[in-house]
Amino acid sequence: MTEENKDEVKNVVSISDIGPCKKKISVEIPEEKIRAKLEEDYKELRREAAIPGFRKGKSPMRLLEKRFGKDISEQVKVRLLADATDAAIKDNKIDMIGSEPNVDIESINLPESGPMKFDFEVEVRPEFTLPALDGIKVEKPKAEVTDAQIDEELTELRKGAGLWKPVDGATVESGDQIIANVKVTVEGGESDASNEGTAIFVREKGVVAGVPVQELDKLLIGAKQGDVRTTVVEVPKTFYNEKYRDKKVTLDITVEDVKKLEIAEMNGEFFARFGVEDEKGLRSSIREHAENMLERQSRYAMAEDIRKYLLENTTFDLPGDVVADQSARLLQRQYINMVMRGTEREKVEAQMEELRTSSEEQAKEQLKYFFIMDKIADEFKIEVDDAEVNSHIAQVAIQRGRRPEKMREDMIKDGSLAQFTIQVREEKCIEKILEKAEISEVDAEKKPAKKAAAKKTTKKAEDKEDSAEKPAKKAAKKKED
Repeated sequence: MTEENKDEVKNVVSISDIGPCKKKISVEIPEEKIRAKLEEDYKELRREAAIPGFRKGKSPMRLLEKRFGKDISEQVKVRLLADATDAAIKDNKIDMIGSEPNVDIESINLPESGPMKFDFEVEVRPEFTLPALDGIKVEKPKAEVTDAQIDEELTELRKGAGLWKPVDGATVESGDQIIANVKVTVEGGESDASNEGTAIFVREKGVVAGVPVQELDKLLIGAKQGDVRTTVVEVPKTFYNEKYRDKKVTLDITVEDVKKLEIAEMNGEFFARFGVEDEKGLRSSIREHAENMLERQSRYAMAEDIRKYLLENTTFDLPGDVVADQSARLLQRQYINMVMRGTEREKVEAQMEELRTSSEEQAKEQLKYFFIMDKIADEFKIEVDDAEVNSHIAQVAIQRGRRPEKMREDMIKDGSLAQFTIQVREEKCIEKILEKAEISEVDAEKKPAKKAAAKKTTKKAEDKEDSAEKPAKKAAKKKED
């Protein structure tokens, strides 16, 4: 049989849907193809094998089969499975999520006669139709910076420069910080080691010893030094940490210290850390940046309108396990999004804690939006080259007072550069859509009511951190690198 004829022997492939984003692929490799591959390997072996008593190329086939048959069969099986799996995916244009399919090679045997049959499952990108992308109605909020806003931001700067001081006999209040020993007990398992000296901020949502806690403030308010507060947390199925995912976790929190924030005084030392001489200079810096930030927030608000439109007008299902597997990646994308906005490291970490407590529904929504934007990028043939990525990194680095090359190096180390590239491509998609959108201006006060419900908490937090990010504050960080 010639090489050309061998190539004409095709595998029999059938594909069936077994759930949202999941397909079962069944493959049958014809006996003719198996025999041809075995003959090919035995011929090669016969040419190269050195069997005592026989010249190279003259060893009896029965002797070769007896001595090397098991190894040859295993090698042929592995190659046939690999080739057949790869061909089934490529020939049928299976758009997989994640890495290569997992075929249980050990459970499959090369038959003595007849075809070799096997099947495997893959997770695939959802199939759906995009809504119309022209003429989307978008509202651009218009606003001005008020003296009251500047007063508020000045107070935030003083809080940021303040010190947390323990107060003997104090009662825990909202906004305080406590130092506690935390005992973590996972349902069905032994207690984890005690987490001593854990700093906990008393707010509505938080993470205690790596566990997300809703209504944390209600749990802790009123406690004093030595008090123990206990709560049982039902961790979401989509939580990033598999150790706690979809389990009940008991937290025993023993209060060691209660700390109150003492905000910084506005003196020469305070102004110097922001690179200004006095309060007037600091207020001027706050106003300038706030005005620039309003324009940026307008762009984000319009992007949110587009996001809401796409989610409401695109329908497809996602299985729970796919959502769970993607949760860590989505958290990283949120992290990159905040970095791209120039958010300070401390605020990034605070927001990541809140994002980790997100509901399963929000995780699904985020994943759904990722697939929609990925398809839009393909539709518009939008790509991102290294020069664009480096340009965006440079912009963010300047905002954060860092060296671009150092920031890129750190992103390569922590594996976030690829996600940064995805985010840049997503922004290009939004800009493309905005070119043909119907944009109308509205008062900024009216805009928030139109935002998607699942994004309200996150968006509000992002807007707050954006408005608090001032050039004067960044000036204090320019020595970071």
